[in-house]
Amino acid sequence: MMMNDLKRILLKLSGEALAGDKDFGFDEATCLKVAEQVKQITDKGTQVAIVIGGGNFWRGRNSSKIIERTKSDQIGMLGTVMNCIYVSEIFRTLGMQTEVYTPFMCGAFTKLFFQGCSCC
Repeated sequence: MMMNDLKRILLKLSGEALAGDKDFGFDEATCLKVAEQVKQITDKGTQVAIVIGGGNFWRGRNSSKIIERTKSDQIGMLGTVMNCIYVSEIFRTLGMQTEVYTPFMCGAFTKLFFQGCSCC
């Protein structure tokens, strides 16, 4: 299948990828490169959904051996939300429209996603 034949794609970005050469946080130059590549695809009419990890902030049980697993997972989800908001803003600086969805209420930062919603 040729790239022009694709209508929708799903891209998984790891949190570590957003950190670039850093061990933690964001590397803006790396994030801009990713955004530019995604923009090339969207400019051709392809819809792109992105799933982002939170490993540049939290590595679950590897980050703490004493925190309960559920709480550790919740911290990881918040790292993921931070990444989504950051990447969304980088994409917007290039003129792309973005929406951030989460499976839990997050105030005005995100839209609520749940299985069977009308957005999908």
